[in-house]
Amino acid sequence: MSDIIEAYLKKVLGQDERVEIRRSEMANRFNCVPSQINYVINTRFTVQQGYLVESKRGGGGYIRIIKVKLIDEAEMLDMMIDIVGNKITQKNACSIIERLFETEMLTKREANIMLSVMEKSLLNADGIIENELRARLLVAFLNNLKYE
Repeated sequence: MSDIIEAYLKKVLGQDERVEIRRSEMANRFNCVPSQINYVINTRFTVQQGYLVESKRGGGGYIRIIKVKLIDEAEMLDMMIDIVGNKITQKNACSIIERLFETEMLTKREANIMLSVMEKSLLNADGIIENELRARLLVAFLNNLKYE
């Protein structure tokens, strides 16, 4: 169900740079609970994946999804470096790498190499240390891309 909802929203976003939805209307459309809509938006429309999500609660509430357009590659890389910060989970690191591949800033081979270095089994450390080490590695990759 999540894949279907995601595909629908991305299809709408393909026609427009933003979509505004009402959670309850989407739940009715797809015959699911509103929390399913939240799950899709929270996991598949993140900043790491190139989307901004705004929401307003209440009777006239909405959820607005905006596909981010960046001026140039350097700006995109700076934004990603800011997102990474001092620590990042494997899932979020993979989302960033996938976004770089989708925007053709990385070849498939480069993306696969980066993904392999982000593996939990490779870093094999405590959760906090692992996420900090992953962040350092990812920031080094991003900086290398920026100044190449």
